[in-house]
Amino acid sequence: MIVAFSVSPLGVGEEVGAYVAEAVRVVRESGLPHRTDAMFTSIEGEWDEVMDVVKRATAAVEARSPRVSLVLKADIRPGVEDGLTRKVETIDRILGEPSA
Repeated sequence: MIVAFSVSPLGVGEEVGAYVAEAVRVVRESGLPHRTDAMFTSIEGEWDEVMDVVKRATAAVEARSPRVSLVLKADIRPGVEDGLTRKVETIDRILGEPSA
């Protein structure tokens, strides 16, 4: 499965980068395939391992914030591996563009 999620602190002001970085650190240390962009972090793996990482990333923000917002979207497709890369390659191929 692929999970795209965003975890943000609430009630800490406008600058949230340091809080979000703690969540991203958890994802990067997980060893699972992942990608972070300006709005979401996507992570790929089995259900239990992905959800464990999301839970720990959320807890990392919660440890420093009085309230946390979590947005999560999941693509559950058994048997698919390397979906993070293959999905983008498919779109690039259709558009006739080289993959990044």
